[in-house]
Amino acid sequence: MPDPAALLAEVFGFAGYRPGQEEIVDAVLAGRNTLAIMPTGGGKSLCFQLPALCRSGVTGVSSPLIALMRDQVRSLKEAGVEAGALTSGNTEDETEQVFTALDEGRLKLLYMAPERLGATATLPMLRRIGVTMIAVDEAHCVSQWGHDFRPDYLRIGELRRTLNVPLAAFTATADEETRAEIVTRLFDGHAPATFLRGFDRPNIHLAFAVKDKPREQILSFAATRRGQSGIVYCGTRAKTETLAAALKAEGHLALAYHAGLDPEQRRFVETRFQRDDGLIVVATVAFGMGIDKPDIRWVAHADLPKSIESYYQEIGRSGRDGSPAETMTLYGPEDIRFRRQQIDEGVAPMERKQADHGRLNALLGLAEAVACRRQVLLRYFGEDPKPCGNCDLCDRPADLFDATDAVRKALSAVLRTEERFGAGHLIDVLTGTQNDKVQQWRHDQLPTFGVGRELNKVEWAAVFRTLNATAPCG
Repeated sequence: MPDPAALLAEVFGFAGYRPGQEEIVDAVLAGRNTLAIMPTGGGKSLCFQLPALCRSGVTGVSSPLIALMRDQVRSLKEAGVEAGALTSGNTEDETEQVFTALDEGRLKLLYMAPERLGATATLPMLRRIGVTMIAVDEAHCVSQWGHDFRPDYLRIGELRRTLNVPLAAFTATADEETRAEIVTRLFDGHAPATFLRGFDRPNIHLAFAVKDKPREQILSFAATRRGQSGIVYCGTRAKTETLAAALKAEGHLALAYHAGLDPEQRRFVETRFQRDDGLIVVATVAFGMGIDKPDIRWVAHADLPKSIESYYQEIGRSGRDGSPAETMTLYGPEDIRFRRQQIDEGVAPMERKQADHGRLNALLGLAEAVACRRQVLLRYFGEDPKPCGNCDLCDRPADLFDATDAVRKALSAVLRTEERFGAGHLIDVLTGTQNDKVQQWRHDQLPTFGVGRELNKVEWAAVFRTLNATAPCG
């Protein structure tokens, strides 16, 4: 067997392991089933790539996104490693090159989307080429409780049993419930060698802001970081296009990225982002998963992510070189309403919907935190840190007031309007604002009409956001 330490230096260019990597590499090399939870930027991919070079046969890698696979294959090839990917984004020539390398016994790592694992011809092919290990990247996708459930991942456990090979699973964000389901789905409930390397990314500055002219807020954030590589995440494809155009108009180098672009354009954006300094990509959440660009200096969310796991995964694209990075997440009542509606109108069973509401509530709790955000974030993942000194609330402590009376009035307004109206209308009622809707429903006749004039509309909006953040699941 080749010497892992020698390959670490010769192929990957590292004089030594990062903290926590070596014992994971040793477990994978020994052929043990392995589950590793490591923070983004902690070097997860090396923990299966290095053992693949040391072991005989081919390591099959299941990864959820074409961009992630193409990026890792490109990096490996540049390092002189024979690797390939079979994806729907391949050209005919690229696919032919992969099969030629497999037939000649040259390929050491074969990347495949989980959807391809279900194809009839896949199992015989994997047996023929001599797959001796399976690696699963973004393993949280196997869990119905994870933030990006992919049903095709459920085939991977069966594939491991059929091929009778060890499996190594990796993810950056998995709470206790998600970790338990990964073990059930991939390892038949038999505990693998498990490594929990923590979730903290202390170099990333955390910040949230309530939406107030969000386009101007994003442009202002980018303007103070001009010339730095960054990502702006948007909730819709259309918004990526309009915001990218607005950034260009302000003199930034910016490109849009979303699933509606043709594959060539997506590859063009991915390549440009990898190689160009100071490029801003305005994208839907698919972008950046596995993009190994170490010097992304900032990530902004123009819309609220769907869960605390998604949020941490997305901001984790920044600062992978360990240098300071900044984030800013915008949110407002429309985001909360949209995300709740998304959950309620989905086809998931009620148990899953309740869990999804709980995860959204956790994110809203982070957004509406009144003390160190990193403490709130890491406690969600089971850690108990001290105040970080590197978030907006550590920089500028929140102004607090006793809202007991305000909450009573808010709940009274909710009940007296029969729980049928949003925060905007309730605020009109509480502040005694006469308008057509209030008069149409005769809510100016309610005892609660005008009882909240001691707070202005902005202050009442903060009260309702906080109530949203602590709403029960379902």
